[in-house]
Amino acid sequence: MNRRGFLIGLPLALSACTAQEVWAPDDIVSRAIHRKPGQKYLTLYTMKSVRSDNGAHSALLINASQRVLFDPAGSFKQDVMPERNDVLFGVTPRLETLYVSFHARSTYYVVGQTVDVTPEVAEQALSLALAAGPVPQASCARVTSRILRQLPGFSGIRQTWGPNRIVEDFAKLPGVTTEEYREGDADDKTLAAAEISAMLRGEP
Repeated sequence: MNRRGFLIGLPLALSACTAQEVWAPDDIVSRAIHRKPGQKYLTLYTMKSVRSDNGAHSALLINASQRVLFDPAGSFKQDVMPERNDVLFGVTPRLETLYVSFHARSTYYVVGQTVDVTPEVAEQALSLALAAGPVPQASCARVTSRILRQLPGFSGIRQTWGPNRIVEDFAKLPGVTTEEYREGDADDKTLAAAEISAMLRGEP
């Protein structure tokens, strides 16, 4: 390729490696904040193919001074949890359940791995998540693993592009608990999104 052709193609290549910035205003974020007293913890959510068990997406719930969900390059769109560059605020237990339900369907199931951490580690995870986004498509595992491996006690998490590798490393952490979430909904996330949106609006 000549230099002119390279320069013409460069903006297109760069645009494919970037993600759209989203930054909810301070007042909206402040009103949405949800706190859960007691033990601090992290939950790694991994969406896996029912057919092959291949990991398709990684996300990280962080229960720190507030409860947030780091959903890098995620597809869960709603109007209740404000977002700042892939960090969703105001994650109540009900909204967490709806997030999991959105992803669990006939073709995918969700693995949730939870480990208790100190308040200091939880706050560090929160800070790293807030600084990480927005995340380009197909980079969810790369960025999630990068955040985790920076935390004290998580150095065994390998930097990876593959969600399954994080699952394997996370499972080796002391005290981790694991749950699977399966649903038989049709393989169409738009139907799940519409149903969840109606529930959040209080429609019958």
